[in-house]
Amino acid sequence: MKNWIKGFSVFIVALLAFSLSFGSAQANATGPGVNEKKQYLVGFKTNAKAFSAKNMITAAGGEVEHVYNYMDVQLVTLPEKAALALKNNPNISFVEEDAAVYATAQSTPWGVTHINAHKAHAANVTGSGVKVAVLDTGIDASHPDLNVKGGVSFVSGEPSGLTDGNGHGTHVAGTVAALNNTAGVLGVAYNADLYAVKVLSASGSGSLSGIAQGIEWAIANDMDVINMSLGGSTGSTALKQACDNAYASGIVVVAAAGNSGTRGKQNTIGYPARYSSVIAVGAVDSNNNRASFSSVGAELEVMAPGVSILSTTPGNSYSSFNGTSMASPHVAGAAALIKAKYPSLSASQIRDRLKNTTTPLGDAFYYGKGVINVEKALQ
Repeated sequence: MKNWIKGFSVFIVALLAFSLSFGSAQANATGPGVNEKKQYLVGFKTNAKAFSAKNMITAAGGEVEHVYNYMDVQLVTLPEKAALALKNNPNISFVEEDAAVYATAQSTPWGVTHINAHKAHAANVTGSGVKVAVLDTGIDASHPDLNVKGGVSFVSGEPSGLTDGNGHGTHVAGTVAALNNTAGVLGVAYNADLYAVKVLSASGSGSLSGIAQGIEWAIANDMDVINMSLGGSTGSTALKQACDNAYASGIVVVAAAGNSGTRGKQNTIGYPARYSSVIAVGAVDSNNNRASFSSVGAELEVMAPGVSILSTTPGNSYSSFNGTSMASPHVAGAAALIKAKYPSLSASQIRDRLKNTTTPLGDAFYYGKGVINVEKALQ
């Protein structure tokens, strides 16, 4: 089905998950604690023999902790005043305090705080016990920032949902539930259970029949939320019935509105987002401006972050994508948070909470009810 599209664009190919930060303390010969012993890395000039190097440290009131094998450097413990004096020794090439090195903590993508999901996390509402089916290109289950509970494939030639030859599904999954593990990024509902339902191939295309099968799998396996970051310009009676059945069975069904932008007052929302049983999600940037690519129409229900969204990608990587495909999983994650706090709520009640607690942004044709606000939705 050539009309079925991925609905995203890549702006950053790869982003390091970790960075190193270095701290240092400048010595103060006149300040307090100048005789306090600290650890230093001391570099010796090549004409300083090993025995004389050790003697220098001992004479300065220090102790050698480690001698490096492939460079003329020792790790030593010295009084601060002695360390300052050693810097003037002609046999010393450098003296530097052994500063701490840290991996920076995981980053929280701007979308998570923009919808106030961090307020839910602070109240210990994290999505625990909620099952979210990601109908997409699969999820790279080997990614250390994702905990994929299971998967299935309805794509010919790609038998496993736990692989992702495209990257789109893995990115979507990270926005829903990237782990709170001090590394990488943080998902909206980071303790939710992820299920990879492959309905799009590595090329990003799929079929109406495959998507309908994926929805039926979600019904049969008691999913609480379905995310479909996919869309096409042509509707289908079978697909509509599948979505309606999922919603009637108690599943919150969320889909990307589409990336067709505006054509005057023409409705540009794709399917399945157009169906009444599905929450159609548009995209805003960090200033709550509607993204130029975000589809518009009467069925547009809510808005969510969809510009420069950092998330997981295959191969233990992280990338930033744009699209209503990136906005939809914010809403799916928000639905999971509501379900986690109020497990007895029906799908329609969760949907009402999402759309009735938004921050209005303007004309509903372009903005729906507005951008979602998890904090209010949980009250």
